[in-house]
Amino acid sequence: MRIAILSRNGNLYSTRRLKEAGEALGHQIDVIDTMHCYMDITSNRPSVRYKGKPLPYYDAVIPRIGASVTFYGTSVVRQFEMMGTYSINESVAISRSRDKLRSLQLLSRKGIGMPRTGFANHPDKIDDLIKNVGGAPVVIKLLEGTQGIGVVLAETSKTAEAIIEAFMGLNASILVQEYIKEAGGADIRCLVVGGKVIAAMKRQAAPGEFRSNLHRGGSASIVRLSPQERKTAVDAAKTMGLGMAGVDILRSNNGPVVMEVNSSPGLEGIEKATGKDVATMVIEHIVKHAKPHKTKTIGKG
Repeated sequence: MRIAILSRNGNLYSTRRLKEAGEALGHQIDVIDTMHCYMDITSNRPSVRYKGKPLPYYDAVIPRIGASVTFYGTSVVRQFEMMGTYSINESVAISRSRDKLRSLQLLSRKGIGMPRTGFANHPDKIDDLIKNVGGAPVVIKLLEGTQGIGVVLAETSKTAEAIIEAFMGLNASILVQEYIKEAGGADIRCLVVGGKVIAAMKRQAAPGEFRSNLHRGGSASIVRLSPQERKTAVDAAKTMGLGMAGVDILRSNNGPVVMEVNSSPGLEGIEKATGKDVATMVIEHIVKHAKPHKTKTIGKG
């Protein structure tokens, strides 16, 4: 099978591991810089060009698209979909998951557990916004932040009001969420592929830090999921329409709550924490589900 990994850097751990795993299984794996692709959009023969030449037909693509290039990256994925190429994550699903507000609204509609959340651009009553999510302490997030950037814990209502006013002064849209204190600075990353949790790890924040991102000094360890946590992760990925997703869950007194659904989850932390060959499992899923020249997208839009 011929598979393309859409990635801007072939040396990144996740990209490298997926390429190695695919080649070990006997497939041809090409790494293609998404931002160097350009498209021939026609009614009868859509194509993707790269470095002055049309790309060959690929049976499947694996989008590894950074948040900063979501718009163009999903356009490239959509072009491959028009050519009948299978994508483990469809363009509509990627766009859906990258919009924090939209994704939380969809999760809420499906009844999936999540922290009490408020969304605002210029609220008339900031104190009411804070009160509506349970009062301080609260977590304030920029709508477009990644890897813990633009996420602030406000211990008091006065601090929260000052932070919200500062973000509003920058014309930034924000989410205000209840702080799940009982999680103890830890979350669980569940890697869902094909409707199953294939690996999970617990991420613990560094001392003095409440964000558990590994990029911020957090540590990772293997974790045993409860049936409810497993179901929550699977339901969240399904709600987004993602064939592969990293679902971040907090353990609250009211059960598991979803913090985020990531369409391009990194493999390094979870492979090292669990000892599982996640990359090979991803390739095996693609081989099982790709239908060369006959793939039809599920997502609409």
